[in-house]
Amino acid sequence: MRQFLTLSLMSVFLANPAVAGELLPELSKESAECVGCHKEISPGLYGQWGASKHYGANVGCYECHRADKKDADAFEHEFVYISTIVSPKDCSRCHERETEEFMGSHHASAAKIHGSLDNVLGEVVEGPAAAMNGCKQCHGSVVKVLDDGALDPATWPNTGVGRLNPDGSNGACSACHSRHAFSAAQARQPENCGKCHLGPDHPQKEIYEESKHGIAYYGNIDKMNLDNSKWVVGEDYWAAPTCATCHMSATTTQPITHDVGDRISWTLRPAVSEKVDAKAKKLGKKVKSWEDRRADMKDVCSACHSEAFVDAFYFQFDSAVELYNEKFAKPGLRVVNALKANGLITTEIAFDDEIEWTWFYLWHHEGRRARHGASMMGPDYTQWHGFFEVAERFYMELIPQARELAEHAIEEGKGEAGNAVLAEIDAVLNMDEHKWILGKMDPDEQAARKKAGEEFKKRYVQ
Repeated sequence: MRQFLTLSLMSVFLANPAVAGELLPELSKESAECVGCHKEISPGLYGQWGASKHYGANVGCYECHRADKKDADAFEHEFVYISTIVSPKDCSRCHERETEEFMGSHHASAAKIHGSLDNVLGEVVEGPAAAMNGCKQCHGSVVKVLDDGALDPATWPNTGVGRLNPDGSNGACSACHSRHAFSAAQARQPENCGKCHLGPDHPQKEIYEESKHGIAYYGNIDKMNLDNSKWVVGEDYWAAPTCATCHMSATTTQPITHDVGDRISWTLRPAVSEKVDAKAKKLGKKVKSWEDRRADMKDVCSACHSEAFVDAFYFQFDSAVELYNEKFAKPGLRVVNALKANGLITTEIAFDDEIEWTWFYLWHHEGRRARHGASMMGPDYTQWHGFFEVAERFYMELIPQARELAEHAIEEGKGEAGNAVLAEIDAVLNMDEHKWILGKMDPDEQAARKKAGEEFKKRYVQ
């Protein structure tokens, strides 16, 4: 398998001679003229480019920014046509395989958030400027070209990873490979992913920092060999994994991939988690199975951990996702859908009912934190920032608010609707997982809990 990896890496260099420094024997006339001016007017960009592999390969400004006169965002500058935006389509001139993998990833489709509940929050509830400066800086904007050829400042600058470019392509390679150095070492560090993957609804960076992986990384960063061209885990470094290690980088048996979801088995984004291939299967599409994705991720883990250790981790992770789904997400969705079906909350306007905010917090914030925490071994995010807050939101807000809406409906003469919702709430709370709150806990379990509590008190009385 190692021979496979070596051949695969060689194919990258042969297919993309810019990486190997063989694209141009010398800097082109056009790029040399660019450098002549920009060395003075943009010294920072010139310096970054000078430290890049592009510089070593004689790939200059023009090779990346050149454009066809017919391109939507092309403009004439110093007798040549260029575009400000360097899109994945442009990068594919040299990096064809990487672009193809990226275009098949969730990153490239990140701008599909347009029209989602998140987008409604940004564009309507908060306001367009909030979405412009917030949501779209990670997910990507629809970049528009004004009548005079300039880029619309309401949509540019933007390095959102799913940006919709004037040339029809999706994405921004510079979201991860910051221009103009395009440093591999930088792209391999967790801070690089932290521009987007942090915060109340998807705190992957904070979870990583809490995890044993993150602790090991920051304690051994000098041993990470981040500048290594090959950077194979278990071969070029052992101290710790980063985001790139697990989701993208090479192992002794796998090549690099620019599809960040290629090794993910669960989707932890929606209200109810599914295996990552479930939606495609329902549509009759053939995609890489979740079992194969998990096998590839386990291969990464095996660089440092035993098979038994990895299997035990996945047992714990799967159990957490299934607990979230079965105890809170599916029952919560049943209650919310009952309210909608019986006309007790609106379906046309998002976030105009208090319980809609409650439900959004439960799955979009706390529920995601619980699941992501379990996926990346962040115990505090799994528990106190996750399941504890999910449970509190469910029992102390969602259920009481739903009950209040139902009882209010009955008072207003909508007895059938109100009673239907109350029946749904009653059915949910009588599930084995929720009986405790009705005082219906199994007697043996109740006795065991009481005994454990008494023993706990004895330990701390002494």
